Amino acid sequence: MDDYVLVTGASRGIGKAIANELANKGYNLYLTCLKHGDDLKSYSAELSAKYEINCIPFVCDIGNYNDVAEMFEQIPRVNVVINNAGIAWLGLLTDMEPHEWDNVIRTNLSSLFNTSKCAVPLMLRQGGGKIINISSVWGQVGASTEVAYSASKGGVNGFTRALAKELAPSNISVNAISCGVIDTDMNRSHLSDDDMEDLRNEIPAGRLGTPEEVAAMVLKVIESPSYMTGQIITLDGGWI
Repeated sequence: MDDYVLVTGASRGIGKAIANELANKGYNLYLTCLKHGDDLKSYSAELSAKYEINCIPFVCDIGNYNDVAEMFEQIPRVNVVINNAGIAWLGLLTDMEPHEWDNVIRTNLSSLFNTSKCAVPLMLRQGGGKIINISSVWGQVGASTEVAYSASKGGVNGFTRALAKELAPSNISVNAISCGVIDTDMNRSHLSDDDMEDLRNEIPAGRLGTPEEVAAMVLKVIESPSYMTGQIITLDGGWI
């Protein structure tokens, strides 16, 4: 397969599962992360050897436009962009420092501008492409003590719908997957065992989602008709 997919935030959690799912299906990959560069490089080599694909790692601050533009100077083509990189901040808004707010917004939302601005010209030259944004149900309903995260994911949803309308005439689809509580290191680091158990009891499915389930949904969106665009697809076990 000649298709190349960019997956941001791919060293762990959802991004790592997405990379494995797509490599297994024969997609070539560009993978990014910022803080776990050695892990990313090792994982990229593992995927390349196991699935006989091209898997190229980039240690990149996806929230920094100059870093992303420099990365794209080394990317001759990209068929799909999966904007997965994200961070959370848990606490009262009044306890949050301005630089912490800025960091959440630039990582979770400004990164979509950065990758899309660089990738869309390549997709236009290729005659089409797909952009898939990993969002959250908190972007739809909001979460107490997660104001910045909720705002950033609400922005992701608005970005998705608006860019989809802008790019539909060019055969570029833009969709988002709005995740419920997924069993990842990020959630485990912010939530206590009791919090996690309370969430399980609230979810009609009776459990947390897995990164592999998100990865499976990403693959379905990639393989969906290009006429599907501007959609916020909820994957939350019936929670919201």
